[in-house]
Amino acid sequence: MRLNGKVAIVTGAGSGFGAGIARRFAAEGAQVVVADVNIDAARSIADEIGGTALRVDVSQRASVADMATTVLGRFGHVDILVNNAGVTHLPAFMEDVSEVDFDRVFAVNCKSVYLTAAALVPSMKARRAGAILNVASTAGVSPRPRLNWYNASKGWMITATKAMAVELAPFGVRVNAINPVAGETPLLKSFMGEDTPEIRAKFLSTIPIGRFSTPEDMGNAALFLCSDEASMVTGVAMEVDGGRCI
Repeated sequence: MRLNGKVAIVTGAGSGFGAGIARRFAAEGAQVVVADVNIDAARSIADEIGGTALRVDVSQRASVADMATTVLGRFGHVDILVNNAGVTHLPAFMEDVSEVDFDRVFAVNCKSVYLTAAALVPSMKARRAGAILNVASTAGVSPRPRLNWYNASKGWMITATKAMAVELAPFGVRVNAINPVAGETPLLKSFMGEDTPEIRAKFLSTIPIGRFSTPEDMGNAALFLCSDEASMVTGVAMEVDGGRCI
């Protein structure tokens, strides 16, 4: 029960890595707010783990502010914030990615981190306690071709994590990131362009451990970084990638 009594918000928690993190946090005693743009998916996970479901569009200030108001009003504080919600564009040469897709990737992957910070960091600073985890990607460390703007958004997230960590450390707030490799989530097909045995084999050939990551892998890493066991860890972008970035 390493998170007993703690309140955690996990964005994009209706599926994939976010769901894995939400499940692990709940199993360790946290009150988990399952935030997702798909409210049905959020309710499904929340019902499973005894959490609270909220519909949130992390790219919109008003939606994020409403989430913060609701959670702070209900629980009084937030101990853990996991910025997991993310999207990608389909594989394409950089000049062929549409402006609409570019804007969506940066709104969901980057602007969301700014918006959740604006909404929740003041209360964490006031309590002089808190842990923020940004779910970045190996794409921000070792980019794959034809995913240029997705790669760039995750590189931004890693740099933002380090900058946030330095600024917030004096206030007792830790900020870390995890860098997952491609996993069995709804985004996998988008990364690959199409899901065929040949393309899967090509992806797997770049992962020394020889398998895709799982939501459980991310839940375990997130648990450590957001628990008091990691009280001396901040500004880290932990690769949870089976050796992909070596």
